[in-house]
Amino acid sequence: EARLVQSGGGLVQTGGSLRLSCTGSGFTFDDYVVGWFRQAPGKEREGISCISVQNGITYYADAVKGRFTISRDNAKATVYLQMNNLEPEDSGVYYCNAGGFIWGQGTQVTVSS
Repeated sequence: EARLVQSGGGLVQTGGSLRLSCTGSGFTFDDYVVGWFRQAPGKEREGISCISVQNGITYYADAVKGRFTISRDNAKATVYLQMNNLEPEDSGVYYCNAGGFIWGQGTQVTVSS
């Protein structure tokens, strides 16, 4: 069974940092683009960053560019999202996704002002 398991997240003050992890199993992780999405209460889920696991090409939404860094460890089938200089607007449930159809379970990120 193809799965993505997330870890990380939590509560942090404005300006703080968090790191999210997303580990795949049951499929060939290297074949996919892995993305991070987030959903704030009352808002639609938005894509914020993605990485080609095979070649490391990355993308960032303007809202997170310069503050968030996506990376991968192919040997561990894991993609990370390092989030620095967090703002209250970054609060929400964060999800990872592989290939557009495999979703992680979601993890809460709360940034207090």
